Amino acid sequence: GDYLVTIEEKSKATFLRAYVNWRCMSAGSSRVCVRMVGHKMEESYSETLKEQMSVVEMPLSDPPLCISCCPVNGDLLVGCKNKLVMFCLKYRVINQNLTVLDFERSLILHIDNLIPAEVAFCARHIAITTELDVLILKLELVQQSADRTEQCTQGISTPEKAVDGGVKDGSPSTHPLQLELDEFIICQKPVELLGEESKLCEIPVMLESTELPTEDTKHFQVQYLLFRRFTPDQSPFGFCEETKLHSVQLLPVYQTAYEETENKRKLLSLFCFFSLPHVGYLYSIGKLVELISTYQYSEKSEQAVLTPQFLHVITSQNLLCFTVRCSAAAARGEDPYIDTTVKACPPVTLDVCTLRMQLFIGPRAICHFKNYIILLTKADTEDITERRKPTRRMLSRKADSIKPRTNSESEPGWNLYIINTVSTIQLYREMVDYSRTYENVKTESCIHLLSEAHLLVRAAIMDPSFLKSDEKEDLLRAFRESCAFLGDCYSRFDTKDYHLALPYYRMSGLSMTEVLKRLVSEGDEIQTYERGFIFYLTHSLNEDSNEELSKELGHKVLQIFYLTDPVQLPHILCSPSMRNICPLTAVKYLQKVEKMMPSVVLTLTKASLALKMGDLTMYEHEMDSYKETALACGFIGQPRLLQQRKEGIVMPTEFAVHLKEMQPGLLVAAIVALHENSKIGLEEADTFFKMLCRSSENTIPQLLVDFWEALLVVSSQEEILQELLLRVTSQYVWRISRKQLPETKPLKTTEDLINSCSHFGLIVPWVTSIMSVGCSSDKDYHEDISRLQSLLCSQSVNIASALPVLEPLTEADNVGLTVHVLCNTRLGRYEEAIDQLLKRCPGAAVFYAQHELKGDSQALWWNKLLPELCKRTQLTGNDCPVLISSLKETLSIVAMELELRDFLSLLPADGTAAFFLPHLLHCSQKKLLT
Repeated sequence: GDYLVTIEEKSKATFLRAYVNWRCMSAGSSRVCVRMVGHKMEESYSETLKEQMSVVEMPLSDPPLCISCCPVNGDLLVGCKNKLVMFCLKYRVINQNLTVLDFERSLILHIDNLIPAEVAFCARHIAITTELDVLILKLELVQQSADRTEQCTQGISTPEKAVDGGVKDGSPSTHPLQLELDEFIICQKPVELLGEESKLCEIPVMLESTELPTEDTKHFQVQYLLFRRFTPDQSPFGFCEETKLHSVQLLPVYQTAYEETENKRKLLSLFCFFSLPHVGYLYSIGKLVELISTYQYSEKSEQAVLTPQFLHVITSQNLLCFTVRCSAAAARGEDPYIDTTVKACPPVTLDVCTLRMQLFIGPRAICHFKNYIILLTKADTEDITERRKPTRRMLSRKADSIKPRTNSESEPGWNLYIINTVSTIQLYREMVDYSRTYENVKTESCIHLLSEAHLLVRAAIMDPSFLKSDEKEDLLRAFRESCAFLGDCYSRFDTKDYHLALPYYRMSGLSMTEVLKRLVSEGDEIQTYERGFIFYLTHSLNEDSNEELSKELGHKVLQIFYLTDPVQLPHILCSPSMRNICPLTAVKYLQKVEKMMPSVVLTLTKASLALKMGDLTMYEHEMDSYKETALACGFIGQPRLLQQRKEGIVMPTEFAVHLKEMQPGLLVAAIVALHENSKIGLEEADTFFKMLCRSSENTIPQLLVDFWEALLVVSSQEEILQELLLRVTSQYVWRISRKQLPETKPLKTTEDLINSCSHFGLIVPWVTSIMSVGCSSDKDYHEDISRLQSLLCSQSVNIASALPVLEPLTEADNVGLTVHVLCNTRLGRYEEAIDQLLKRCPGAAVFYAQHELKGDSQALWWNKLLPELCKRTQLTGNDCPVLISSLKETLSIVAMELELRDFLSLLPADGTAAFFLPHLLHCSQKKLLT
């Protein structure tokens, strides 16, 4: 809102008033309107409200002791004895042209045995201090209850056990020797309760809603966040009676502003500050309540004011300025993963600094507005005369121009100072310049100062006014520059946090070339390189960057790694950033390293460089150094030898192209090894082989099928196995149905796959029987057909998922017939399978029954197969010898399995007796034989 609220005393009475439209007074208008809270403004004088100040009286049953305005929504909190009263800021629409501010008393918090000295109010968070206690509460919105009365009076019950265990309700604990209280000072022991534990503070809070009930009425419950109790200071000079808390504040920090959310500021974090005379405390009270910083003052403080960037404290003679850690804590609240290789922020635990100490005469009160500090001082006569004259002349120039109202020498002199604080950019520049004095002397001091400068700029960027700031571009530039300076520090100095060089350089926006030019001296052959720089360089070169270093810088990088970490040289040479390096120079460096530390990766890297130079003799020599299995595993150590990313797309290397032509088996084995070690995904491998074979998006090259088949042999992940089985099945079906031969010879035969992979099963005899009757045209696609049948003969493929893929193969030919019968068999549909065989290939029906009809399905011999064969034989007569031979075979098997009476009941009544008689005799003699 835009109002000023005051506690005023007149005739020993205390009043609470809000001044609205107060700018009219400063503009020269003297008209004033006085009204009560909630008073309905009449149309007759509503128009005049535009040009006059309004004084809004807020009646209270108890005298107001302290007040606080919420900086987020403008609501007002008033502290009275044993209670807090909340007034909601309202915007009353009088007419189309006039909206006025008003208040509505909405909530009372009853707090027994508590007299608030100060309150702070922000975003439904409340901080209350007495002389030595601090209590922080949060009003949480709850669902509207059916019983409104119960909801309105909800509170927290008092725990039975006292926190301090000794003094309760101001009374001493019972003791055999009762002593007079007048002879002792009772001090409760100090307590700090955070989060849920703060409920044990023995301060019950009862809520009373005073709003008129409507559909939009909000209901709250209390959540305790923090309770802290202090004890009076004990010093060598005796008991200090002046020990009491002051300057409680709640500071909101908003989410980093962006253009699209300019008018939707999101509260990110909340901080609470309070102070004793010689020490101040800063807490974060967001998701986690924790103490961030403790401030030690050199002398007794009078008052303090907290801002997102600084803490300003006044003592009897000085204005002190300290750094704060709010932006560091808020940054981590905004992004919990800030401490990674991509982003960083100075720690919250960074020691606080005293930035400035200014001398003033008798500071009494301080407040803060934007870039200004408003300071009220009271200079007693004795204070002035006792000070040295040069000091007074230097510090009281403004005061000299202010004339006191009375000439009485005993009347104190009041001065008002408005101090324009140094702009963020200017202070940042000063801190950066000052850090250079420590650059070569005190490492930690330099990093600390640059961290302070970084946090200063970060806090300014998080400020809601940042988007409209004239310094916006300068601040963003300073932010990137501060990141670069910190990156330099962690690169050049030997510190335990050397790894921070990487995220700070990334945040700076500097390219690798720019960083190298900052850190590498021209022509300095004996320059030493610290861990931070090597860490940054290693990670940057191992990333898929589009930045290519020049030939000269690439050569310098080779020198650096040869001197500091020669093991990394093969990996560094595989970086896309090193494309411009001279291959001959690189080979010479590798040969030096090989004498000390030979490895498969180094050999493969040399082979890759030999290909670049066109030296096939050297290439063959290197590739013959190890067996194929070792070479395939060697690619796990450096996948970039085979594939590199360019603008996010996987591209095969020259090495991979050569292997495809000369050693496709090694290439497939290498990609399988990469997949099994999570170096390449299934989809990435698909793209890789398609690009390598220059296939269209919808065409599957044979080399990719070889990869899928090889992966089936080694993979153990069920999800990937099912995906692979569907893929190879689909490809076999596609080739068989379209009469399409693979463009290259498969690396493995069906027999190889059956012997090496459990997912390819032995082809059952009845399938072979059907295929032997087939036409010769299928012989060209024998490999794909036998692979498909082998897959379906195993128990691995999920038939239900595979059915849509198998649809193109119809029962019209033998291949389709075997596939459909195999599917029905796997699904337990034996009767359908028998029907299909009797219809299309009756000669294979008995073979099928002998192999499949076992156990629970054995009864199908006499219930299904025998009746069907009898019926079909009767229809065809002696014209189908295959049916007759199948019937005879079936009868001989059924005769062995059934009793004579059961067997006889199955025989057709109109059959030829001579045909069935041998089987009946065989059945009757079965018992005698056994």
